[in-house]
Amino acid sequence: MQNPATATLASEFAELPATASHGPLRIEYRWVNEAAANAPIAVFLHEGLGSIAMWRDWPQALCERLGMRGLVYSRPGYGLSTPRAHDVKWPVDFMTSQARDILPALLDALDIGAQERKRMWVIGHSDGGSIALLYAAQHPDELAGAIAIAPHVFVEDISVESIAQTKQLYETTDLRSKLARYHADVDSAFYGWNDIWLNPAFREWRIVDELAAIRQPLLAVQGHDDNYGTMAQIDTIGERVPHAQLVKLDACGHSPHRDAPDALNDAIAAFVAKQR
Repeated sequence: MQNPATATLASEFAELPATASHGPLRIEYRWVNEAAANAPIAVFLHEGLGSIAMWRDWPQALCERLGMRGLVYSRPGYGLSTPRAHDVKWPVDFMTSQARDILPALLDALDIGAQERKRMWVIGHSDGGSIALLYAAQHPDELAGAIAIAPHVFVEDISVESIAQTKQLYETTDLRSKLARYHADVDSAFYGWNDIWLNPAFREWRIVDELAAIRQPLLAVQGHDDNYGTMAQIDTIGERVPHAQLVKLDACGHSPHRDAPDALNDAIAAFVAKQR
């Protein structure tokens, strides 16, 4: 069976120049549903241990249903993108940097201009959901809408406890070998995510105040059985963004696109249809 982390034929790479916030980066990306060449773009932002390969076929299926073209990419440190040097720790505001610096630079590198960005949707899961919220807050006039799936807007005990348990599994079971199928440098991906979430300084991280700047249509989705966050996350989004629509899914954990794909896709399709 082919290793997804080394299956490069379907992926392309964008070179991002060095800036004050990061060195030169090579970003793995892929277009899905390319037949919809003139349709709005949906940008998919993966979870804290995710990559292009870990999305599997969900972005393609969703884009076909929405009639959109999808851009899927692996953030630095993940998949086949530039790995994190093992002595580098992500800063507490690493998600803000992804929304402020990395995603705009990738859009520039792919010649996605202002008019296309105004029609663009960002769809993020977990850490990627938080990045989607931050991008929407930072670019209130350059986006058609945002969808945040199991996002984090502050740190809860349940998140830290589950992430600590995941570290134990990574170091004592076959979890590392399983994740290695999706990342060229699996330790770069795992410890970049795990170390910052378990850093005591990260307990003070929150993006609640930033949410009020979001003006675009916003859908926030959470599963009732999520072991990485409670309904307080999207309830807080609803309080700070009154126009946001909240969807709470039964029999669903932290990954609705895997746990309850039909219910998730129905909710997203209905929400997007209302904005057109």
